[in-house]
Amino acid sequence: MARTLRGVAHLTLNRPRAINALGLDMIRDLAAALDRWRDDTDIELILLDGAGERGFCAGGDVRALHGLVVEGRVDEVHTYFREEYALDHLIATYPKPVVAIADGVTMGGGIGLAGHAAIRIVTENSRLAMPETRIGFTPDVGGSLLLSRAPGRLGEYLGLTGATMDAADAIYAGFADHLVPTAHLPALYDAFQVRADPASPTELVLLFDETAGPSRLEAARPWIDDAFAADDVHGILERLRARPETEAHETAELLADSAPTAVAVTLAAVRRARTLPDLRAALAQEYGLVMWFAQTQPDLVEGIRAQLIDKDRSPTWSPRRHEDLAPEVVASALAFEPALALW
Repeated sequence: MARTLRGVAHLTLNRPRAINALGLDMIRDLAAALDRWRDDTDIELILLDGAGERGFCAGGDVRALHGLVVEGRVDEVHTYFREEYALDHLIATYPKPVVAIADGVTMGGGIGLAGHAAIRIVTENSRLAMPETRIGFTPDVGGSLLLSRAPGRLGEYLGLTGATMDAADAIYAGFADHLVPTAHLPALYDAFQVRADPASPTELVLLFDETAGPSRLEAARPWIDDAFAADDVHGILERLRARPETEAHETAELLADSAPTAVAVTLAAVRRARTLPDLRAALAQEYGLVMWFAQTQPDLVEGIRAQLIDKDRSPTWSPRRHEDLAPEVVASALAFEPALALW
């Protein structure tokens, strides 16, 4: 849903029943609107939010992705990810300020939209995550770059476990910039249109910004940094089990049940992203990885089936155990070259 008023172009994801999950048509509509407003001198700011009370965006339409992969429609899988990543990059490099309101559930593809905006706002209802490993997949949409830049080893922790962040966590981890309570959002929207002093978007947001409470992630840094600095998944599990904290043991149990391939590839991807120069390079790496999963690995289809289609929450991973994962698998994933280039 796109409209303009007093120099503000307002884009609202409008699929509330699906928590605004991104289909290809939505991606194309968003890109077309941004292209249209890029050189429009009447437009000074882009406001991006989601319809409904449940969240900004739950991610990509993985049910549709499941169907494409099962039916072998590889060209359409290529198309979806190429256009989604192009949109994420467009938001990150847009010549006018993009203000994203990540209110409520913001996961996966929602992070791709909100996480690269110039001004990233969360609320007391925000719940952010990159939960791809839970469906036998890997964080994408530039998420590997955001994870790689998080303090300490939070990137590995968040990427491997898919843990959920509240507003304080998201700001601490570098996924958001400001906390604005939902009660203040209407006034913030009005301020963007009226342009009252101070006039810059960031200064206007600061008028409504509130200090987030203590971050759970910051408090957990000692055991997270220790365990997730290990060389590989086996080492991470050993360190978690050796820690005295209950949360560390719970995390070990979670990882032990997670898809071995997805977890190992994600660990390597986040660490490699720390060496990449920019978002464009991270998206190119992720594109190769997601196409490797979609074309060569059964876990993605199985994970979506178990979590979202049959909802039995009992996926059968291949391999089932971390110790059974062949050491060359991760290198194969990182070296994979899709038939169609991203850029």
